[in-house]
Amino acid sequence: MPTRYFIVGAFIITGVVLFALGIFLVGSRHEAFSRHLVIYAEFTDVDGLTKGSKVRVAGMDAGQVTAIYVPDSPKSRFRVQMQINEELHGLVRTDSIVTIATEGVVGETFLSIRPGSPAAAVAEANSTLQSKPAISVSDLLSHGLEVMDDADSTLKQVGGKLNLALDGVNSTVGDADDVLTGLKQGRGPAGMLLRDEKMAAQIRETMSNVQSTTSNLNQAAVHVNELVSDIQQGQLPQKIDETITQVRSTATEANSTIQQVHQSLNEALGPDSNGVTAGQNISQALTNVNAATGNMAEDTEALKHNFFFKGFFNHRGYFSLSSISPDEYRRNKLFMNTNDRRSWLKADTLFRPGSSGSEELTVEGRRTIDGVIASYGNIVFQHPIVVEGYSDAVDPADQLARSYSRALLVRTYLAARFPFAAKNLGVMPLSSTPPPRLGRDRWSGVCISLVEKK
Repeated sequence: MPTRYFIVGAFIITGVVLFALGIFLVGSRHEAFSRHLVIYAEFTDVDGLTKGSKVRVAGMDAGQVTAIYVPDSPKSRFRVQMQINEELHGLVRTDSIVTIATEGVVGETFLSIRPGSPAAAVAEANSTLQSKPAISVSDLLSHGLEVMDDADSTLKQVGGKLNLALDGVNSTVGDADDVLTGLKQGRGPAGMLLRDEKMAAQIRETMSNVQSTTSNLNQAAVHVNELVSDIQQGQLPQKIDETITQVRSTATEANSTIQQVHQSLNEALGPDSNGVTAGQNISQALTNVNAATGNMAEDTEALKHNFFFKGFFNHRGYFSLSSISPDEYRRNKLFMNTNDRRSWLKADTLFRPGSSGSEELTVEGRRTIDGVIASYGNIVFQHPIVVEGYSDAVDPADQLARSYSRALLVRTYLAARFPFAAKNLGVMPLSSTPPPRLGRDRWSGVCISLVEKK
């Protein structure tokens, strides 16, 4: 008997030590034991920023985003709360500017704080820094295309006017030359008139007028040349050529990068010395991960029923929807509580058929979901949310599949739109039958339920 007590005591002490060590390691990774400074910034668009995103000061990791407060109206702005390491406090000044940046083109989104000027005061705790909206690559490309279109239109207009002026000059000079040639050779009525000495003076006067006209045409040609020279001095064609050269160079570099990536993928996915491909290695690794995850889930489930840890899980309100069937969900007192806040949304408003045959959220559906979350207020971030999916399809299998896909669509939108913790968002496909005592026997659409912890 003493040996048994010793083993139990050793097990408990070892578990407590491992638990404390885990908390220390996790806290050290997230700098939970370091001194931090709380700073705020406001944005009209968070552009993919979420709770837990990194915060960098002068390019150095300095903390993380701790909260994002959703505005009450479109005129208001998102208020982002962040924690900054006290060691970098001296770089954050009252004139520092906060921007939303990404690592590369499609990398992770983070907050970047530019160091302020030495003359500015150090930013105090809980102060709000100036913010600057991020410039997306699509906006830059769109602006560049607009500039090139305007330049091309201007060149076409100038070129058309120059062609018309030159054509007129050439036509006039050609007509004058034909007239002079005919007069010299004595062709036509004009040639006959040249034989009359009495008409000589009139012909000479006419030639003088023709010469005057030619002089005027030469002056017009000089003006045209000056216009062309002005356009060339403006270097507009040169700028267009430089822009086109840069675009071609960028396309060449992109093509080279794609070829390098393709070559790297071929080398990475090719068979190793044992003849095993990367796909087979990855498949085996995923199989091992699934097995380890299954074992961990079984261990966690055993801990939930263990005498020493049962109270901890009950107090925490721990539950896993993946281990609950739809029938068990309907009978569970936690999810059939009539005091829970529920919002019933119809499928006709939320969904529409997509291009691939599956359903997708409509614009009106997104607005409806936003209204539901806004009506809950800040309490929505303090309780778990279960998205119940419903379908009135004829076939029972279609009911279950469609109710799951609808709940998953709404959950994905909530996770991308609002700073919810992943563990607080769950889905439950209930075919067409809601839990009892909720006032509805059948439903088609979704129900967003705010679960009260027990």
